[in-house]
Amino acid sequence: MRIIAGSYGGRRLKAVPGMKTRPTTDKVKESMFNIIGPYFEGGTGLDLFAGSGGLSIEAVSRGLAHAYLVDRQYQAIKTINENIAVTKEPEKFTVFKSDAEKILNKLHSEKISVDYLFLDPPYKQQKILLLLTKIVELQLLNKNAVIICETDQIAQLPDIIPNFELTRRADYGITEVVIYRYRGE
Repeated sequence: MRIIAGSYGGRRLKAVPGMKTRPTTDKVKESMFNIIGPYFEGGTGLDLFAGSGGLSIEAVSRGLAHAYLVDRQYQAIKTINENIAVTKEPEKFTVFKSDAEKILNKLHSEKISVDYLFLDPPYKQQKILLLLTKIVELQLLNKNAVIICETDQIAQLPDIIPNFELTRRADYGITEVVIYRYRGE
């Protein structure tokens, strides 16, 4: 794995050891960022199932001002911190060791809202629609925030979700990327 483009482009990233995480392939990551960017002028991101941290690190490399990374596994947090060290700009990242659902209340209490939300949960535990409902209730998304969902073909995310507009759906073998824009309530 590597950082594809931006100020950290070409630097190598570590994968989380073991079989509990599934890193986004460079091909899918590059396509994803070509759709939503490819570069940013500031903004904040939240990755609720960060794994190795590759998506958020790529986003900051491409101009995002700050990224919040969440994962509940010790090995993932260790890998995220090692990968952030590769950037030499740790102040641009905040890492939480927590369950994705549990961290939402903390983010709300700290008045954090984001412009980009990455959702790549374990394929067997698809909770994207439930998470989006809670995220909207807690007002964690800025208006026009972009939500990037990475799922398998079985998940079948809907085209219509209240408060969201489907902007793109792309298939990459067993992986599907679905992108929504938050219209606000």
